[in-house]
Amino acid sequence: MAHVTIYTKPFCPYCSRALNLLQEKGADFTEIEAGFDPGARKDMIARSGRSTYPQIFVGETHVGGCDEMMALERKGELDGLLAG
Repeated sequence: MAHVTIYTKPFCPYCSRALNLLQEKGADFTEIEAGFDPGARKDMIARSGRSTYPQIFVGETHVGGCDEMMALERKGELDGLLAG
């Protein structure tokens, strides 16, 4: 299974929704709370080109945010991406 990195911030409903889906899928993931960590936020923006939360990477592939990950799930493409 591919490793997932998800940049989050506290109290973000989109972050919670994305984390819940990853947990339901049994995904191997690392959560980086970047909301109050300027260095982590800078890394997130450098990697993704975006400043909104969450930002999700499967391996080195930038999935986008929660809405993009949910769209992959609806299309039946998320499991294949997570499988590596």
